[in-house]
Amino acid sequence: MAEDPQRNFRSAYYEKVGFRGVEEKKSLEILLKDNPLDVEKLSTFSQRFPLPSMYRIHVWKVLLGILPPHSDSHSLVGGYRREQYQDVLEALKVMRFVHMATPQTQVYLRMFQLESQVLPRRSDTSAPDEEDEDFLSIARAMEEIVEDPMDCYWLIKSFVNQFNNKFGDSIPHLPKSLEHYLSVEEPRLLNHLKNTGALAMLPYSLWFRRCFAGCLPESSLQRVWDKVISGSCKILVFVAMEILLSYKIVVMGTSRPEGVVSILCNMPQENTDAIVTKAIDLWHKYCGTPMHSV
Repeated sequence: MAEDPQRNFRSAYYEKVGFRGVEEKKSLEILLKDNPLDVEKLSTFSQRFPLPSMYRIHVWKVLLGILPPHSDSHSLVGGYRREQYQDVLEALKVMRFVHMATPQTQVYLRMFQLESQVLPRRSDTSAPDEEDEDFLSIARAMEEIVEDPMDCYWLIKSFVNQFNNKFGDSIPHLPKSLEHYLSVEEPRLLNHLKNTGALAMLPYSLWFRRCFAGCLPESSLQRVWDKVISGSCKILVFVAMEILLSYKIVVMGTSRPEGVVSILCNMPQENTDAIVTKAIDLWHKYCGTPMHSV
C-alpha cells in the first residue's frame, strides 16, 4: 500500500516544529481504551515512541504491574496499594525508624527495606551502602516526576525490583557492550579512553545502576525510563555512548582519566534532550524498531 505523502509531510512538519507524536498520541489513546489492556502492545508502543506526559505515569503503572490489565479493577487495586503504603509507613513510625523530619526519599528506602525484609537495626547508623545509594538516586529522580507520594513509592519500588530481576545479569556486561558500539561509531575516541586509562573509570554505576538518575534532568530522563520500563536495558548503553560522542572534543582534549570522569559527571543540562533523541535513534539503528499495530 502506497504511503500517503500528505500524512508524511504532516508528520515531518509536526516533528520539525516540536509536535512530534501528535498521531502517536491518538494511537496510544486507542490502546488505552482496550479492556483488558494489551500489555505487550503498550510495551511495544513505549519502545517505539516517547510516551505523552499526560499518560506516562498510568502506562508505567500498567507496565510495572502496579495496576492490572483489567481497567475495571484499577480503582479497587489502587485502593489496596494505598492501604499497603499506609500500613508500611505506619509500621515504620511505630518502630521509630521514620519521623516528621525524615527526608521523603529516606522514608521510601526504609519502606522498601521493610518490605524486602532487609531493614537494619535501629542501632545500626552506618552510611547507606552502594545499593542503597542507587535506590536513593532513583527515588530522588522519581520524586521530581511523580507528585503523589504513594504513587511515587510504588513506582520506585516496582522500577527497582523489575530492573534488578529482569536485567541484573545483564548489567555487568553493559560496559563491554558500550566499548563494542563505540569501536564501530568512533574508534579514535575509544582508543583515547583506553590509552588514558579513562575507559575503566567511566561512571558506569551512575549510568547503568542508577539509569542516569542524577545525571540527566527529569525531562530527558523519563524518555530513557520509558524504554527501560517497557523492557530494554540496552538503551542505557546508547545514552552513555551519545554522551561520549557529544563531548568528544572535550574528552579527546583531556589526558587525565579523572578529568574525563569529572566532565561526564558534571555535564551541562541544556542539551540533554538532543542527546537522548540521538541515543534513541542509535538504539533503533542497532537494535531495530519493534513493530506495532493498533
